[in-house]
Amino acid sequence: MNLKQITKETTATLISYLTYQAMRTVLGQLSEMDPPQALWLRQFSTSAKLQDSEAYLRELMQERPDLAYRLMTVREYIATEIADVLPEMLKTGIQAANLSQRRSHLERVTGLSDTDPTPDDVFGFEDPLGPES
Repeated sequence: MNLKQITKETTATLISYLTYQAMRTVLGQLSEMDPPQALWLRQFSTSAKLQDSEAYLRELMQERPDLAYRLMTVREYIATEIADVLPEMLKTGIQAANLSQRRSHLERVTGLSDTDPTPDDVFGFEDPLGPES
């Protein structure tokens, strides 16, 4: 496992996704304030390959530098705003997803589900800490 390469590829994917989100944000703003520009950006973005965000921005820079700079500014703003919370959200999100997958697998293997009664339900035991524990 090459963690350096994984990190590099993950960063590139995240940058492309943030570019996409910046384009959506700018498109929303333009739709309200300048519909002809919004239409142009929508058409450009469907013909240009947004998966490679840097190639997309290079092409946009040739066509409409004002929009390219606006997208880069919005992309940087989004990145700055999420940078602090992203690592923790990523870890907890993966942990929660893994737990859910394991629980689903265990339920399939054992034939149990969330709606099946627990031993406490069957034998009438009450939780000493109350129903919220």
